[in-house]
This record gives sequence, C-alpha cells and structure tokens, in this order.
Amino acid sequence: MKKGYLSEHFEGVAAKRLSAVEANVLTSNQHEFNGVRLLRTILGEPEGKVFIPARVLYLCDTEEPAAPENATFTWYETRAGERARGGNKHGRMRWEYRLYFPDTQATTRAVQGDLLIIAKCRDGSLLVLIAASGSSSARQLEWLFGFTDLADAGFEVKETFDSEKDRLQFTSRLILESIGIEVEPEPVAEDFLDAILKRFGANFPTTREFSAFARSTLKDVSARDDQDKALMAWMEREEILFRALERHLIADRLSRGFGGDANGVDVDGFLSFSLSVQNRRKSRVGLALENHLEFLFAECDVRYTRTAVTENKAKPDFIFPGIAEYRDASFAAGRLTMLGVKSTCKDRWRQVLAEADRISMKHLLTLEAAISKHQTDEMAAKHVQLVLPRGLHDTYTADQQAWLMDISQFTELVRSRQ
Repeated sequence: MKKGYLSEHFEGVAAKRLSAVEANVLTSNQHEFNGVRLLRTILGEPEGKVFIPARVLYLCDTEEPAAPENATFTWYETRAGERARGGNKHGRMRWEYRLYFPDTQATTRAVQGDLLIIAKCRDGSLLVLIAASGSSSARQLEWLFGFTDLADAGFEVKETFDSEKDRLQFTSRLILESIGIEVEPEPVAEDFLDAILKRFGANFPTTREFSAFARSTLKDVSARDDQDKALMAWMEREEILFRALERHLIADRLSRGFGGDANGVDVDGFLSFSLSVQNRRKSRVGLALENHLEFLFAECDVRYTRTAVTENKAKPDFIFPGIAEYRDASFAAGRLTMLGVKSTCKDRWRQVLAEADRISMKHLLTLEAAISKHQTDEMAAKHVQLVLPRGLHDTYTADQQAWLMDISQFTELVRSRQ
C-alpha cells in the first residue's frame, strides 16, 4: 500500500460487462453469481460462508449518484462437503464459489451491457458499482481502475494499484468522491495550514481569496509558460489546501458537539452543518475553476468579460473579447467567442446551448475525464467544442482526442480574434 495511490483504498478490483443472463440475475430473485473463479483472488477461499458488508451504487449520466446502499454479500464454496469426502465419485477435487447478494435499488436497475465493478476495500468491505452501458460514468471507472478491454465473458481482476497511473490526482479524486470514497489531504497541505489559519482565521475565505492564495504557493508555475499545466497545478493545489482547512474546521466544530434540545442533541443543527459542508464542496470547485481561468486569461493578455448578461438573462461564464463587443451589432459575430465552464459535465453541458445567441459555436471547458463518445458526438452535433487540459486528453479515445481542444489552443484562438 502506498500513500496517495489507489492502493491506499483498495486491495483488489474485479470488473465485467453484464451479459443478459447476469443482468437477469441482478434484477430477478436468483441473487447469486455462479462460476466466479477469478473473484477468489480478491475474496479468498474461505471454508463455509463469509458475510461481507458492502455498499452498492448505481451510476449514470442523467442524474447525480444517490447515497450508496448498505447490504451484506455472502461468499461461499458450494463443494466444500464434497472435497471433505475426498472428491466426487471419480476422486476429483472441484471448487465452485458463489456470490450471493440481497435486493438493492441499484441492482434492480441493471441491464445487459452495464459495467459491474466489485472492489474490495482496505477495511475488508466491498464497494459494488453498476454503471450504465455507454455512459461517461462507466468510462471513468474503467479509466480509474485501468481496465481497457472487458469484452470477455468473465471477470477481469486487478490486485495492484501502486504504479504511477494509480497515483491520485485532482481528476481521480473527483471520481473517487463521486462513488463515496473520501480522500485525505496530502501531507504537503499540513505545511501550509498554519499560514492559512494565520491569514484567514478559523473561517472559510471567499473562493476568489482562496484561489489567489493557492496560486501564491506555486511561485514557479506560470500561465505564460504553459496554460494547461498551470491550470491543473492551481486546481490541484487549491483542492489539497481546501481539504486540509475543511478537515481542520470540521474537526473543531465536531469537538464542540451539537447539544441543544431536551435530549441534549441538536439534530437540526447537525443536519444543517452537514448540508453546508456538501453544498460548499459542490459550489467551490466550479468557482475555483473560473477564478483560475480568469487569472490565466489576464496573464496571457486575453480580453474577456466574466458572467455578463446576454439574451433572456443568460450569463455565459466568459465572453471574448468582451460584452461591449457582443452588444455592438457592428462587431463581427465571427470574432466573438463564449466559454462555458463546468468542472464536470453530466447532462448539464446542454445549458450552454441557450447562452450567447450571437455565437453559433459554443466552447465548453471541463475537468471531467473520459466522457463517453456518445456524449462528445452529441456535443459536436450541437456545435459545442469541448476544451480541457492537455493532460486529460489521453483519458479519451483516439477519435475523441483528434477533436478535443486544449487550453493553450483556446487561448490562442481568442487572442487571435480580439
């Protein structure tokens, strides 16, 4: 196990595409996988039945993931008695393991072609993920765990996650968070915690202030040198520093407790605090991305207006060279550019279609890895050009990469038009 790698969280992962029969097993009352020989490499070879706590989650692109469902899986060998008697009538020893699982909302949604992931966590529990066939969620899980070809009928199993590919970075942490895995801040964050508290006190600063602070800790990173690397370095550093501050402030709040009502527990206060933590996490990443892009454009001498109002009260994240030119009917539409910014897309990418009517080709910048080809094909058909840091391009297929635009290319485009 290596700190800061997938191996910190998983002992082994098995993956497969569901056949029609297996999808029926998940959704019917059979509730049992047979012939799962390869699972022995991560679940072991127990004598008798082993009951394993599990969290089960269904993922697709049209909705946010629900909270994982708790369940208990049963792993057992059906021929233990036969082997104890010396084998079958021919004296042969056979192993036949089965994996039994209870009903969950996630399993009832499974269909043929969906991706099934069974991950054994470091605490011995299972994380069971079902991702819709052809979805970005399925592509991202394959990329995260390093599965490239799941065409065969059986499970493919991986037991080691200590290579450089498995080192946790900003994008992989986003995916882990989406499946309920909390990643602890890296040790470098502790080096800056005292400076953060001294500057901002025991409070969360505004995202603009914190973004500027994060950039100030990376003095050797320059947008003029490499826009793609700079943006990812800033986002990575801000995420690490924010989680360290968040962890410190949450620990302090929890230490004071939530006493209050007749039973000595302020349930509403606790729920409100928990909700505020989740909402802050969701909104902060998108705002941080916009903050760093704004600084990047200024550093590269790109003119822009951020969140100006266009038709029907729409507010594109960025208009180039500016809103004054956009509202000037004599300014050529071909020299105008708009950029929508979303840390992750899902189905929300369509929101940019209704922004900036004068601009036919919409540009959309995201930090989401491995978006499905089905979704990027639809973007292209709707005249949406996807922009993302060069380092994320290799999470896409070769065909997709030929179409993608990186941040340096986008910056040069808008600079040439102004």
